[in-house]
Amino acid sequence: MSSIFEGQLVRLAVPDFERDTEIMVAWSRDSEYMRLSGSEPARMWWPAAEKNWLKEYMDEAYLFGIYRREDDRLIGTLDLEVDNWAVRNAWLGIGIGDRSCWGQGYGSEAMRLLLHYGFEELHLDRVTLNVFEYNTRGVHVYEKLGFKVEGRYPKWLLREGKRWDLIFMGITRSEWEQVCAESGSSF
Repeated sequence: MSSIFEGQLVRLAVPDFERDTEIMVAWSRDSEYMRLSGSEPARMWWPAAEKNWLKEYMDEAYLFGIYRREDDRLIGTLDLEVDNWAVRNAWLGIGIGDRSCWGQGYGSEAMRLLLHYGFEELHLDRVTLNVFEYNTRGVHVYEKLGFKVEGRYPKWLLREGKRWDLIFMGITRSEWEQVCAESGSSF
């Protein structure tokens, strides 16, 4: 059996708190990355705070580090947080913190692996995410993976003097199966 956590470009694994915390803290110094990943004002983290947050979040979500296969370097994180097991829905979050890896397919492959895991291993019926209107690159990737825009909070976020929508996107199990069938892959 092949690993469900490995693709051609990346592998997903639980982050190593000791080794990877410094890398994640360095990402917090990139204000563009921070503005893409959250609605709070960009702020820098310190190693102890990052470790504590990671340990607490691991109890709430399925959190993975995204590691490049070619050099086993941590380049981002990805998570599924099941908000309601009764309806089998999870929220997905992703961040590629290493800018040198933006636009090279690492995030797309990591999301395909996580969707496969969510639908096949966790037996989810739906995966939902939200994205800021100004993150056009993210919206494009999510649409390519089969996510559909399901709603918006108009003018939800203020950034650099302009109001931006918060976009909600989702994919159901049947939509994911259709995307897999059309692409000829199991993920």
